[in-house]
Amino acid sequence: MDFDVKEKIRQLAEPVVASEGMELIHVECIKMHTRWIIRLFLDKEAGITLDDCTNISNQLGDIFDIREIINGSYTLEVSSPGFDRPISRDEDFLKYRNFRVDVRTGIKVEGSKNFHGLLVDYIEEEGRKFVLVQVAGKVYRIPRQDIIKANLADEGKI
Repeated sequence: MDFDVKEKIRQLAEPVVASEGMELIHVECIKMHTRWIIRLFLDKEAGITLDDCTNISNQLGDIFDIREIINGSYTLEVSSPGFDRPISRDEDFLKYRNFRVDVRTGIKVEGSKNFHGLLVDYIEEEGRKFVLVQVAGKVYRIPRQDIIKANLADEGKI
């Protein structure tokens, strides 16, 4: 599934999720053997319930089917982000400064693709965005576009 489809899913889902008093945190699209897995992670201040997930899943499943967003069969999974919450939006990188994170990149940054450390900052310089992660006393400047996956780590906030 290309970036455009993932972005279309986000654009369709965000207003529905917001209308129910929740926030769309992250969208994942995973190709399995015979179908796609579409995962939506939601949050709200009081926490997400099973009823919240069911409600959003029912609404969005109908919308995705009518709009024919996904070619072929798919499974829609809607859940809370959990303790290892995905970090994918600019506002998430800013919100979770001073939290422990796990970051995986598609290319090596200073010799590594995996970083487990403290999210120090999220900055923009000359039109490029960087995630600053401190690992064992050293701060790595990770280009935002090179990040494949970022999550809060189990240890949480420092």
